[in-house]
Amino acid sequence: MFFPSMMCADFDHLAEEVRLLDEAGADVFHCDVMDGCFVPNMAMGIEDIKCIRRNTKKPIDAHLMIENPSDKIKWFIDAGCDIIYIHPESERYVVRTLAQIREAGCKAGLAINPDTGIEKIEEMLHMCDYLLAMTVNPGFAGQKFLEFVTAKIIKLVTLKPKFGFKLFIDGACSPQKIQELSKQGVDGFVLGTSALFGKKGSYAHVLESLYKGAAL
Repeated sequence: MFFPSMMCADFDHLAEEVRLLDEAGADVFHCDVMDGCFVPNMAMGIEDIKCIRRNTKKPIDAHLMIENPSDKIKWFIDAGCDIIYIHPESERYVVRTLAQIREAGCKAGLAINPDTGIEKIEEMLHMCDYLLAMTVNPGFAGQKFLEFVTAKIIKLVTLKPKFGFKLFIDGACSPQKIQELSKQGVDGFVLGTSALFGKKGSYAHVLESLYKGAAL
């Protein structure tokens, strides 16, 4: 599965970007939400997500890089999100918030920073539909892939049968990394400037090439 990172889209023509990506075969529209506190940047708001929702019937996810997400979950559900990721460091009662997301009819996910160990989140995995492994430090596009995270990704793949989650990768997902990690058992990738946006050819051409090279 491929998830265009809408933070990297042309916001002067957001509705058109959504239409083109939808027609090109994007699977899920990925929305990075940043509050300037949990991460040192701000990005994407409710109105951006509502615009995306108006222009596609495909799933939308919200990657909440914000403090105390439990207070704001309803905002994103009402805006039309289908999947909501939270960070385990962002609040005290993580499992309760994951349950809150599921009870509202959405899919719940954890986003794991590069320096967050599996032992810190393993007990929460039974509450997760999806796991989003960060391969860059959250907050900015255009970073380099952190190679040391690969070992953790391989370990997470081995936990999929036990807990039943799907594993996605977010951060510097180049075509080479997509090919390599999809063969290891990763289920999907968030696509930003490393593989999709700003590349030669149409979105349809780029996504077709990525699918041909990936074991998805």
